Amino acid sequence: MYSEPRLRSQHSSAPSLARTATRPLRIGMIGLGTVGMGTWTVLSRNRSLIEARAGRGIKIVAVAARDLQRAASRLGQSAERHVQLSDDPLQVARHPDVDVLVEVAGGTGPARDWVLAALAAGKHVVTANKALLAVHGEELARAAQQQGRQLAYEAAVAGSVPIIKTLRESLVANQFQSLVGILNGTSNYILTRMSDAGLSFEQALQEAQQRGYAEADPSFDVDGIDAAHKLTLLAANAFGLAVDFNAVYVEGLRTVRQDDVSAAAELGYTVKLLAVARRTCAGVELRVHPALVPTRHALAHVGGAMNGIALHGDACGPAFYSGAGAGAEPTASAVVADLVDLARLTPPVGDGGGSNGVPTWGTHARAAAQPPVVPITDVVGAHMLRIVPRAGLCEAAVLRRLARAGVQVERRTWCHAGDGHAGVPCLVVLTAPVADGVAQAAAQALAEHAQADVRRLRVADF
Repeated sequence: MYSEPRLRSQHSSAPSLARTATRPLRIGMIGLGTVGMGTWTVLSRNRSLIEARAGRGIKIVAVAARDLQRAASRLGQSAERHVQLSDDPLQVARHPDVDVLVEVAGGTGPARDWVLAALAAGKHVVTANKALLAVHGEELARAAQQQGRQLAYEAAVAGSVPIIKTLRESLVANQFQSLVGILNGTSNYILTRMSDAGLSFEQALQEAQQRGYAEADPSFDVDGIDAAHKLTLLAANAFGLAVDFNAVYVEGLRTVRQDDVSAAAELGYTVKLLAVARRTCAGVELRVHPALVPTRHALAHVGGAMNGIALHGDACGPAFYSGAGAGAEPTASAVVADLVDLARLTPPVGDGGGSNGVPTWGTHARAAAQPPVVPITDVVGAHMLRIVPRAGLCEAAVLRRLARAGVQVERRTWCHAGDGHAGVPCLVVLTAPVADGVAQAAAQALAEHAQADVRRLRVADF
């Protein structure tokens, strides 16, 4: 059975770590919330193991927090003599005894200033802040390059799943065709409960809030914004795109009803909030929206608050990654992974080195001409239409109306509606692939003509 190698005794004939390693990598951290405390805990608990793998110690020497008394209490007595506490994040960012700034406070305003200040002072930066990178990533990456410093952000996407390293390093030889992910644990928990327990969106959201999976204001999660932030970072690494949050089409899951989930299940699908980056002959698709995932696909089995990512490269073929996408220690695992990478740089960080790492967005030179982002109206795919009539409904008339609108039906079935129309038979159809704009126009025309509530969900294509 495999056992983790231990440090050699100093009496061994081989040189010991103590005699050959440089001084510890010194960390300044801004933020002592969930991720900050998780990082402190993992570094403390696994200190010897991390030191053995990094080749040197990793030591937090300064922390910025709003409430210094609470911070001191949380860190404990062992930190009193070794960690400088401050309520001024800029002081920590510029601290002369700090080699790497860890920014885990969040936000896009002050956090930008802290990161720029740290880079200007010659510090490397590790952040879990996807919103900061999605909005200011290009500026921060340029600053890091100009200073010869590293901007690392494995923890910003999918928590413990090492997807950034996978794209930038492990699969660097590949040209990627597609990347499809469940990138928000809150939304996935809600949809899982709607599917498994028959809850409404409102009931599932309330449960998620009670269990700590959703914030009091869940907008970033359920409206797709958080997933879109993460998708911009993945697309930059997979396709060489400039980081531009505004280029992503975003649609949340507030309008998904329990009957939509049930109808999808009858057709052999599970509803998930997907983040999609796909290369086509027309450009690159960047979109976040609810979609039907075939139950046979691995993403359909990513339940609860977990994250999952399916990608396809020309050399590696299809690949799938899944794990905890949030939480104190899963996210801290990724933060510490970036710190270990920095600790391994040669010449060592803090000794005048550390400028030879991986480029921020995975490439040293982007294509001169960026591929266009495909408008959502031009994205081609299948759709599920659930037609709930306010009066009688003629199936043949519906099919003729859809055909005249340029929409072909591949499957259809009848089921009983809920959502305010209990007991009313409704028609569910699965279309052939068609442009999104055509499907939307057809659904609107059908709703007017048939005097029906027409619900539309996209079908994922893998």
